[in-house]
Amino acid sequence: MATLLHHFCSSSTFSNGCVKNPLQFQIRPVSFRFIFPPHPRRISLSPHRRLLVSFSMDSHGAGYPKEAPFGVDMAMEEEYAAQSKLLQDFVSICNIERAWTFKSENGKGSMGMFSVSQPNLLANKRKKFIISAHISKERTEAPTFQWSPFPVEMTGVSTIVPSPSGSKLLVVRNADNECPTQFEIWSHCQLENEFQIAQSVHGSVYTDGWFEGISWNSEENLIAYVAEVPAPPKPTFNSNGYKKGGSNEKDCSSWKGQGEFEEEWGETYAGKRQPGIFVINLESGEVRTLGGISKSLSVGQVVWAPEIEGIHQYLVFVGWSADKRKLGIKYCYNRPCALYSGRSPFHCEANEVESKNNVAEDFPLCNLTPSISSACHPRFSPDGKYLLFLSCKSSVDSGAHSATNSLHRIHWLIDGKLNSSETLYDVIPIIMNSEEGSFPGLYCLSLLKNPWLSDGRTMVLTSIWGSIEVILTVDVLSGNVSRVSPVKSNSSWSILALDRDNILAVTSSPVDVPQINYGLLIENSIGGDSWRWWDISSPIFKCSEKVKKSLSTLQFNIMKIPVKDVSDCRTKGATKPYEAIFVSSEATNPLIVILHGGPHSVSLASFTKSSAFLSSLGFNLLIVNYRGSLGFGEEALQSLLGRIGSQDVNDVIAAIDHLIHSGLTNPSKIAVLGGSHGGFLTTHLIGQAPDRFAAAAARNPVCNLALMTGTTDIPDWCYVESCGPSWKENYTEAPSAEHLSLFHSKSPISHISKVKTPTLFLLGAQDLRVPVSNGLQYARALKERGVDCKIIVFPSDVHSIDKPQSDFESFLNIGVWFKKYCT
Repeated sequence: MATLLHHFCSSSTFSNGCVKNPLQFQIRPVSFRFIFPPHPRRISLSPHRRLLVSFSMDSHGAGYPKEAPFGVDMAMEEEYAAQSKLLQDFVSICNIERAWTFKSENGKGSMGMFSVSQPNLLANKRKKFIISAHISKERTEAPTFQWSPFPVEMTGVSTIVPSPSGSKLLVVRNADNECPTQFEIWSHCQLENEFQIAQSVHGSVYTDGWFEGISWNSEENLIAYVAEVPAPPKPTFNSNGYKKGGSNEKDCSSWKGQGEFEEEWGETYAGKRQPGIFVINLESGEVRTLGGISKSLSVGQVVWAPEIEGIHQYLVFVGWSADKRKLGIKYCYNRPCALYSGRSPFHCEANEVESKNNVAEDFPLCNLTPSISSACHPRFSPDGKYLLFLSCKSSVDSGAHSATNSLHRIHWLIDGKLNSSETLYDVIPIIMNSEEGSFPGLYCLSLLKNPWLSDGRTMVLTSIWGSIEVILTVDVLSGNVSRVSPVKSNSSWSILALDRDNILAVTSSPVDVPQINYGLLIENSIGGDSWRWWDISSPIFKCSEKVKKSLSTLQFNIMKIPVKDVSDCRTKGATKPYEAIFVSSEATNPLIVILHGGPHSVSLASFTKSSAFLSSLGFNLLIVNYRGSLGFGEEALQSLLGRIGSQDVNDVIAAIDHLIHSGLTNPSKIAVLGGSHGGFLTTHLIGQAPDRFAAAAARNPVCNLALMTGTTDIPDWCYVESCGPSWKENYTEAPSAEHLSLFHSKSPISHISKVKTPTLFLLGAQDLRVPVSNGLQYARALKERGVDCKIIVFPSDVHSIDKPQSDFESFLNIGVWFKKYCT
């Protein structure tokens, strides 16, 4: 043994006390063995050249070297550690989900209540809590906010909805497995009532922002809401075979079959049952269903109609019809829908007979908007004369998943009778093309529950205007639209709530964390109104000194990018410049090109934690709103249909060239990042321009339309975006070989032989929009060709990859990947 040790100690294995080809020794009384570690280790020698071995012990007592976590590049481990600390600082910044204002009990000022969320990485959930403030204001002085000292966590709460008077608060705790849904009614100081609603009545209440609708009546004794209809009974089997009269009750002597497959609404709605409308009586606790709704109609966004003496109580809601198949509805405004009205199931006159199931089935539903293909987000004027609603008609008619909105009104209860309206008034029509600096059209994704100023005819809403969000007022009788957020501001403004005739808003930019703002309506002595805005100090958006310091070095501007080839444009709107947001600190920094999905979406000049984190790592950002994005008029948006993979790719390359020719970036240090259709562009760019990009990252990318059309929840998207609006009618579940060949030619995978850019793939295994097979196929094909790739699959995530831990790991890996290849 001594001879053997002497051989190793005196050989060329050692150099200056460092082992070149290390061996780890374990000496026992009778025998010894050599364990070859996978990574070199440094071993020190004593002055007498005796071997000093440091062992790391496993649970069995054997010595092994430290192994790298699977998928972590040990050469970048320090970078992982440093970036993760910075990313945690960004992730911990809170978000305001909703806000409400109420009259103060003493009549002076008002109260503000804010629903806030904050990611909890260890629990992989978002903590929700409430924080309140007393608002004091004078007509010409800055308002003051006195914040409550601590927030109150809303553990297990699905949603909260104040009553119209602000004297009561509904708290919903949704069903969990076999547990019932719980409704709590709170007054100012105590819990007034609590109701447990069994699964046999309905399932979880919808709180998704799409079908979601919870509405108090004016007397505050009834609440209408949208929830999952009870699960239909499944076939039951026992030792004798099929058991007649199956139910959903548990029985140890039998088992449940699956029954017939039931279509769902796609992405994020997996496992969700049909939405139905229910009304709970807060005095008795009784729950009744609004009847007359066919199984082919999915309903949501329910509101109470104004109560008029002598007139029945009515509910107004949105209905989406799906006779053949339910295509994906999340983010898809191109699904036809209409406004319907039905009588409250609790309205019973002496000469009317209720059905045995407490369902008012003898009063048929009325379609209020048969003359328009889309009607959603109903709101009644304060006097009850008009019903206002948003329409996505342009999206439905063209097949684009999102497009320019319009705003309409109809008369409510003509001659006291409920019937389909023949007269539809356009308050804001679809804007096809607008002059520079003018209102580009309505791009509004939702409305406040109470969006009205005290004059009863002015509605306040948030809309997209180019690359920013703005706050608008709309006179619903004249159609006049005014921009009330500061015109000179390049930041994005979004309304949180109205405080009588004043506005509670939040504003931010790519280099500024969100800030609460308060707008006072000032009467002008020369006629008309104007708005005065104040910044409000708030504890909600508190961030670390490290975040403040890193953001303080950044600046941003919104660039106009000229269209490269106007001769190829079919409309005037398509020839107009599009925009890109440039976030920078130094021109020598490496550049990340960020591309939004959709494609009919938009990247706003607002604060996003992920982008701010990447900026703080020393990257400049070029965030491109290529033609087809929202906020630039309908002609520019429609110009992309049928031209994906070419027009959008050329727009991005032109934006990069614009930056290079301006001397604002180093052309050898450019990375590209995108998700969904942004991932489609990312993988197209590294194939069509293989020498332009040092690194790439794609989140759930569309890589192969021919594969996607048979697996996605939106196969119609593949047809319309690839081939144009006329192909909306050609959509089929059985595409021809010619169609599949066309889809392949439009896909990034058709250029894969040219790709050499190191690419990171981030994929959600539960994605129904762009199934995980799309990204995996492309990534595996790259690996076959020797391209450096890394694939991370998140087992429980859907298309957005927004679970706190998944979002964190995604952007940590993006930051490290880009640092590795671009710096």
